[in-house]
Amino acid sequence: ELTPGLMPGADPDLVKPLQRRISKLYEAIHLETKVSRIDVADDALVAHFEGKHSGSQKFDRVLVAVGRTPNGKSINAKAAGVEVDDRGFIRVDRQMRTNVPHIYAIGDVVGQPMLAHKATHEGKVAAEVCAGQKSAFDARVIPSVAYTDPEIAWVGVTELEAREKDIEYGVGKFPWAASGRALGNDRSEGFTKLLFDKKTDRVIGAGIVGPQAGDLIAEAALAIE
Repeated sequence: ELTPGLMPGADPDLVKPLQRRISKLYEAIHLETKVSRIDVADDALVAHFEGKHSGSQKFDRVLVAVGRTPNGKSINAKAAGVEVDDRGFIRVDRQMRTNVPHIYAIGDVVGQPMLAHKATHEGKVAAEVCAGQKSAFDARVIPSVAYTDPEIAWVGVTELEAREKDIEYGVGKFPWAASGRALGNDRSEGFTKLLFDKKTDRVIGAGIVGPQAGDLIAEAALAIE
C-alpha cells in the first residue's frame, strides 16, 4: 500500500482490528511502499519495491487492484448527443437525466462514489422517472463497505473529515468485547462508533468494524437521514 494506512479514506481506528487479524495470516504487509515494476523470470514473477520497504521479491502470482475509470469515452455516447467530460464521466441531474432529456445514465459512469448499492438506487430512480413518477436521487449519505474479514463500514462524516473541516464533534464507542453475541461468535475484536454534532447532538457519522458491519451500517445511515 502506497499510503501510511492500510485502507485510505477510513478512520485508522476502524482499520486496526482488521490489521491485527490479517497480520497473523499474511507473511508481510508493507505500507508506504509501491511496486515500481514486475519482471517475468523463468520460474517466477519478480516484484520490485520502492519506499519504506525496498528491494525485490519473487512470487508465483500477483493480484493487482488499482481502481476503476469511467468508460464514457469508449461507448460513443457523443453519437447520441450525450456529453462526456474529459475524464470520461457523464453528467446527470437528480433524476438521472443526461443533457439529452430521454437518455438516462446511472452507476460508475455518472461519478463518485463508484458503489454498486448507489448504482442500484440510481437505476430505481431512473426507472420511476421513465414511468412518469415524481422521483429523484436525494440520498444525504451513502455507506462505504470494505468486504474484508472483519468487515469495515462507515457512513457520513469520518473523524478525519471532521478534523479537516473543524467540526465540533463528539464520539461514542461501544466495544464488541462487551457484546454477548460477539463473544458467543468468538469475534469480539470489533466496535461501533458514532460521531455527533456537539451543538445539536445529531448523529453526523458512524463507523462499524466486525462481522456483518456492512448490514449493520444501514441503521446508522437511517439515523443520519
